[in-house]
Amino acid sequence: MAEPPASPVAGRARFDRIRYAQVWEDADLLLPALGEVRGERLLSVAAAGDNALAMLLLDPAEVVAADLSEAQLNCLRLRLAAIPRLGHTDFLALMGARAAPPRVRVALMERALADAPGALRDFWLDRARAVGRHGAGGVGKFERYFRQFARYVLPLAQPPEITEALFEPRAPLSRKVFYAAKFDTWRWRLLMRAFFSRPVMARLGRDKAFFAHVEGSVADHVMARVRHALTELDPADNPFLHWIVTGNHGAALPLAWRAEHYDTLRARLSRIRLYHGAVETAPVAGVAGANLSDIFEYMSEAETAQALARIVERARPGARLVYWNMMAPRRGAEIRPDLLAPLPAVAMPLKPTDKAFFYDDFVVEAVR
Repeated sequence: MAEPPASPVAGRARFDRIRYAQVWEDADLLLPALGEVRGERLLSVAAAGDNALAMLLLDPAEVVAADLSEAQLNCLRLRLAAIPRLGHTDFLALMGARAAPPRVRVALMERALADAPGALRDFWLDRARAVGRHGAGGVGKFERYFRQFARYVLPLAQPPEITEALFEPRAPLSRKVFYAAKFDTWRWRLLMRAFFSRPVMARLGRDKAFFAHVEGSVADHVMARVRHALTELDPADNPFLHWIVTGNHGAALPLAWRAEHYDTLRARLSRIRLYHGAVETAPVAGVAGANLSDIFEYMSEAETAQALARIVERARPGARLVYWNMMAPRRGAEIRPDLLAPLPAVAMPLKPTDKAFFYDDFVVEAVR
């Protein structure tokens, strides 16, 4: 198989830093969307590695985790080093999902990396102070952006008692009443529009190149999705919302970090293979399913068509491609109907339950 050109995204954004120290897509949708893939080969955007790990729960023969960023792959490498050496409670403390003193987190990180290659140890030791303060799942640019929101914006928008009450269990109607009466104030709307504007988000959160194909108001989109998360979904069960507001996962956890899966993941870690490069250029064949994160958000429609063609070359007929759209609508079955068929019967029941609430669309398609 001839090596295709590098991803068009590679030259537009920086990939030498941790952009996402944890994965911000919901594996509770991803796994059922991939279907029955026991004993098969899977392909995944690595990002911080959490959903590539979650895919091991489907009992595949292999998960190839690809990323343009060596820093992002180092996030996955830390998890691969930590899980065999730490108990579940210590793993959560290291990652930042649960509170822990900084010195304890740093000690856990050093224990996890005791036998790691020197370059990986140096990478994380350079970030030891940040890991101690925020956990290894909190040291990315995106997580820092949310910390600034929680520290500087949220206290101006809402009194502490209202923010704390956000996570009290409520029936759906009660959530809507609470949001309308207590949360949706003029001050809230004003600050949200400012902090989640395109310029601020591009500077502090996502790279500005990732907005090249986005139309409309980013702030309006975020506000609508937050309203959905606070009213249609249960905030008490949402690990992403907990982290944004409190800096940890509270009483909830993303799928790959849950206690009931820890031993299974530990037993299957050797099935993960890392690839430094774009997911559409990974040297694999016969892929039965692919987690594509939201990569098409950053591509033009023509570039999306090219990337899809490369991924389909690596997949077998019937393989499922699973991905998210935030504000740039991309559907492969519409762009390349000769290659892909939509699977709305799979995607539509899952989409309303998506705890990663900032995404507008969830797409599942099959290779023809």
